[in-house]
Amino acid sequence: MGQKVNPISMRLQLNKQWSSKWFANKRDYTKFLTQDLAVRRLIDVKLGSRAAINRVEIERAPNLVSVTISTAKAGVVIGRGGTGVQELKTAIEKIYGTQTRLNIEEIKKPELYAKLVAENIAHQIERRIAFRRAVKHSAAATMRLGAKGIRIELSGRLGGADMSRIEKEVQGSVPLHTIRADIDFHKTTAQYPGSGLIGVKVWIYKGETV
Repeated sequence: MGQKVNPISMRLQLNKQWSSKWFANKRDYTKFLTQDLAVRRLIDVKLGSRAAINRVEIERAPNLVSVTISTAKAGVVIGRGGTGVQELKTAIEKIYGTQTRLNIEEIKKPELYAKLVAENIAHQIERRIAFRRAVKHSAAATMRLGAKGIRIELSGRLGGADMSRIEKEVQGSVPLHTIRADIDFHKTTAQYPGSGLIGVKVWIYKGETV
């Protein structure tokens, strides 16, 4: 039986960071966690896949909460004349009940981020594009932009088949057992019409950290 470990949690404080940075006592922990989850849900509902959001980082100071959104489409988040950012900031401040700073970071190469690659493949599957074509194109684009390796796994009733199976695509090397390896990982699901959910997992290897 295999022991499966999330590649990101295994590398925390080595070459990965927590997505929420704060400390709380027993009395406040539940409240802080609930607020963070509500903010992440709000951003997901308001922007969804349109903004190609890779990561939401939350950092708390005594009288200020900083929320940083990393996105491949900063223009969608900011909105016309900055109205989108202002609306989002107001909604977030209502959840936290304190002053909030909202930062937008633009991602230049979305093909090098596992979450964006996985969601792109999932959207193609939902639009009935052939899954092998979607996987091979995504893997080739990632390798072309300088990744050392990529591994993509699809599972479910692929192509509308009666029996579920797993399909894998590996290009380059993906050393999952090397702790120093900088590996980005994400998993998501696609709703394939008439065949239920298709699982999508993506690992991207960007090289070793010193």
